[in-house]
Amino acid sequence: MQAETPKWTFIFIAVAVVGFIIQQFTDLWIYFAFFPALAVDMPWMFVTSIFLHASVEHLLFNMLVLFFMGMSLERMIGHKTFAMLFIASGVVGNIGYMLTASDPMTPSIGASGAIYGVIGTLAVLAPFMLIFIYGIIPLPMVVAAVLWGLLDYIGLFDTSGIAHGAHLGGLFLGAAFGLYLRWRVSSARRQSHF
Repeated sequence: MQAETPKWTFIFIAVAVVGFIIQQFTDLWIYFAFFPALAVDMPWMFVTSIFLHASVEHLLFNMLVLFFMGMSLERMIGHKTFAMLFIASGVVGNIGYMLTASDPMTPSIGASGAIYGVIGTLAVLAPFMLIFIYGIIPLPMVVAAVLWGLLDYIGLFDTSGIAHGAHLGGLFLGAAFGLYLRWRVSSARRQSHF
């Protein structure tokens, strides 16, 4: 795996910020949010909803996490692979939301599913990388990912308005992708020894 200067991390942050600004001036965003009931008729929502956010706090938190974790992962796996993982995790996150939403006409917006994909992949590729919860509590990446996964699983049984199914969908895809990348690297190493 090559070390590349992050590019898509910044592009995704910029698109999310522009998306949020557009949301403030027009109601057209409603056609780009993810509604489980409309997913078959409006499939673009699987992707477009990733770049919309419910509030400034929602946007800032997601973009802060994406900035730090996205830069680390994009350096590890490269531009194209990172971009593919981010979008795929967002789509699978929306599928996770679709499978767990209590009301199929309640929309889901936000990059959380995609970001959880980044978290899942980092938990496999860099399990002991330290992250700081709330900026002060140090935890290894794998421990943080497991804790967030457990909290989201518990959250499935709560009516908080948080798309826990989206988080879990992204996390599972990210972890699976991380395992695939590890297998690919170890397989290449084995072949180079022959």
